[in-house]
Amino acid sequence: MPGIFHPESLQGGFSRIRQGRFDCAIVAGAVYIASMAGEISPYKCEFIEFMVRSKVLTFGDFVTKSGRKTPYFVNTGRYRTGGQLTRLSEFYARAIRDQLGSDFDILFGPAYKGIPLASATAMTLVRDHGHDVGFCFNRKEAKDHGEGGALVGCVPEDGDRIVIIEDVTTAGTSIRETVPALRAAANIKLSGLVVSVDRMERGTGDVTALAEIASTWEMPTFAIVTVEEIMDHLRGREVDGEVVLGEDSYERMVAYREEFGPR
Repeated sequence: MPGIFHPESLQGGFSRIRQGRFDCAIVAGAVYIASMAGEISPYKCEFIEFMVRSKVLTFGDFVTKSGRKTPYFVNTGRYRTGGQLTRLSEFYARAIRDQLGSDFDILFGPAYKGIPLASATAMTLVRDHGHDVGFCFNRKEAKDHGEGGALVGCVPEDGDRIVIIEDVTTAGTSIRETVPALRAAANIKLSGLVVSVDRMERGTGDVTALAEIASTWEMPTFAIVTVEEIMDHLRGREVDGEVVLGEDSYERMVAYREEFGPR
């Protein structure tokens, strides 16, 4: 299966290896997986156009949380129907199966946007792939009555392998908040982090934010699609009769990536 690597067998530093269409940064023994430029698999193309039709992926003038002025934006809060959530979970399930197979026990969705992602993707995994996994999410504030605690659902136990599922990660803030809570609950293994879109922007150093997370928490990180794949697929292409990424917008994205991409 392409794209599956074993970070525990790799040592030290930062290096880059390639397997098929995947470009993999090895950062302190962890693996950050990003598809290389070139042919994009059909389900990724479908996902990109699904985001456009859902008005989740838009182009224009925006400001990110970090204060960067960006020519595109991914707003997952615009998934608003049961049909959209069902389809979204199918894309997540496909990406997880492609990268990790069935080597995990629980999907963890950080509050708030991760809660429906973990729940719906767990349902899709058992329905479409016969893989019945637990799902879990955190409360923003620990409950001091009833069953109590900060975690809800399939609370991890020692030895459980956890996949964290997010919408878009830029700086990894929610990961820094939730991983300690998971490790406080049990002696778990972090099997991976999956997001919908990898913006491929620098984090606090010279590598991408997802590569930093891979290094910090020693786990594979990957996305359904990367911004590079979005640019390659949508450049000059009509979606429902309209070109959503014209040449001017494309060049603005190129300039943005040159400024904020990894060094």
